[in-house]
Amino acid sequence: MSNIMRQKMADTIRFLAADMVQRASSGHPGAPMGLADIAVVLSEHLNHNPKNPDFLNRDRLVFSGGHATGLIYSLYYLWGYGLEIDDLKNFRQLDSLTPGHPEYGHTKGIEITTGPLGQGVANAVGFSMASKFVGEQVNSETASMIDHNVYCFCGDGDLEEGLSYESCSIAGHNKLDNLILIYDSNNITIEGSTDLSISENIRMRFESQKWDVIEIDGHNFQEIDTALTKAKTNNKPTLIIANTLIAKGAGKLEGSHHSHGAPLGDELIAIAKKEARFDPDKTFHVDEDVLVRFRATIEEGDLLQREWIHRQKTLPLIEQNEALNALQNPDFSRIEYPTFEKAEATRGTNGKIMNAIAKAIPSFLGGSADLSPSNKTNLNDMGVYPKGRNIYFGIREHAMASIVNAMALYGPLLPFSATFFVFSDYLKPAARIAALTGIQQFFIWTHDSIGVGEDGPTHQPIEHLSQFRALPNFYVWRPADGAENIEAWKTALSMSTSPSAFVCSRQNLAVLPKAVLGEPSRGGYLLSSDDNATITIMASGSEVELALKIKETLNAQNVAVNVVSVPCYDIFIEQDAKYISSIIKEGTATVAIEAARGLEWYKLADTVIAMDTFGASAPAAKLFEKFGFTVESVLEKIKTR
Repeated sequence: MSNIMRQKMADTIRFLAADMVQRASSGHPGAPMGLADIAVVLSEHLNHNPKNPDFLNRDRLVFSGGHATGLIYSLYYLWGYGLEIDDLKNFRQLDSLTPGHPEYGHTKGIEITTGPLGQGVANAVGFSMASKFVGEQVNSETASMIDHNVYCFCGDGDLEEGLSYESCSIAGHNKLDNLILIYDSNNITIEGSTDLSISENIRMRFESQKWDVIEIDGHNFQEIDTALTKAKTNNKPTLIIANTLIAKGAGKLEGSHHSHGAPLGDELIAIAKKEARFDPDKTFHVDEDVLVRFRATIEEGDLLQREWIHRQKTLPLIEQNEALNALQNPDFSRIEYPTFEKAEATRGTNGKIMNAIAKAIPSFLGGSADLSPSNKTNLNDMGVYPKGRNIYFGIREHAMASIVNAMALYGPLLPFSATFFVFSDYLKPAARIAALTGIQQFFIWTHDSIGVGEDGPTHQPIEHLSQFRALPNFYVWRPADGAENIEAWKTALSMSTSPSAFVCSRQNLAVLPKAVLGEPSRGGYLLSSDDNATITIMASGSEVELALKIKETLNAQNVAVNVVSVPCYDIFIEQDAKYISSIIKEGTATVAIEAARGLEWYKLADTVIAMDTFGASAPAAKLFEKFGFTVESVLEKIKTR
């Protein structure tokens, strides 16, 4: 394609983005205008199918700078993903297909929801890691079913976030040679020049992380094309440092931080259009010759997928096809869950359940942030990534969770991540994105309370249960024994559009009696009951055993008591009023016990016995005594309230 045509295509993107932001009186014109030249050339390299955005062997394109939606939506309109000019005109408006940041599942073609800077970089690493694992399962020496690339646009702000350093370190370590990171190096952030806040050598940083680095003029079409061509043949991940001007083509605002997050103004846009030989009186305009060239993607992508399907049918890939089918269609009925007949920590029961799942489900994989022996998450005899299913993330909680988000969206995988519950603080942004997007990631969080013991208050989660229970579309399971743990997993595996967290104990917990009424899968159930009960005690996890002991003591005093176990508060409060009232009997005094902050329990209970402070360093039994989680202490509190 001639550079003259490329320039016209790039300018079309620039002015679509500028018009979108201007009409909305909100948005970010600078990055889209600066990246337009690269986007045009990337269009010539990108393998994708607008007719089928879920085509498995497509290249993945991630926009880590999610604020650059002027570029994103312009491209998806031009490529033919179903957006119309009216959608671009409705940018950032209520219920539009073009929200302020890209949203997976909302706008056709968006691979993953990004927004907080750095997430997309880690997501791109996750897509690449997923492709390498699936490739190991389904490729042969003579034929590859998975051989696509992963591209990611990022900016200065993305690379300033620690998350990007964590994830790029993992990428280099794992030699993710199909990962291409395009760094929009315009030296501008909201506050001004990047000189105000960063002075490191980005090239040396990435080279030290075992990346190949190519530096180019981000407005030179030939340099862009040469860099992308070389990156696709590298044997390691590639960083393309593209030196660009923010708001390229925007006259006096070209290169200025004032173009980052505000409309350019009608007058300036008109002048810029005239300079580029565009009609200054036309907005949201695309010439036919430009549209035809972009829309060629539709037929090219359809042909690409047809060739891939033909390849599967004609090459000797019977075993590979069977492996891919097993990944894409997990048969949960094949899982042989263990039985539990003695007291055991739920981190232990959880680990045994995970191993049972892994034996039956080849798409089940994951890893821990350097804590698999403590989290009990090692998948026995399952090997090491990429050929095996145990991923070693190192002490990189945020990168781990963000990477696993993308692995879950890649297609045929059911991935988990694991760490201590208190360190969920380090990955909260990724957990939030998982909930917002509807990603089926399984979070394994052990050492769930002051029961951690001697490590002290820095390692004892207090507010964390309340925090994650407050998160919409996020299901926190705190099982009280192995049987509840199994029901938690059965339910979580069936919830394909929600993340689930398994919050497990370090200390042993007794085996519970059979349910009297209701089911653990409904979040809460009646575990033990008396006729004419006057008190209902609710608890989760380790405190359920305490609730049963309190009932025994009160029964000896001729007080009738019901005990309700609530392994998943989130699911329980979603039940209809009839079910909840059948479990929590009306007319009884309600008490909730939990060795955590417990603020959410006031929705269900009159009295909440919980933590008002941080923990302390001591053996677990001493801590439960100190903070009032004993039969005597709870009875005293009940009597005085």
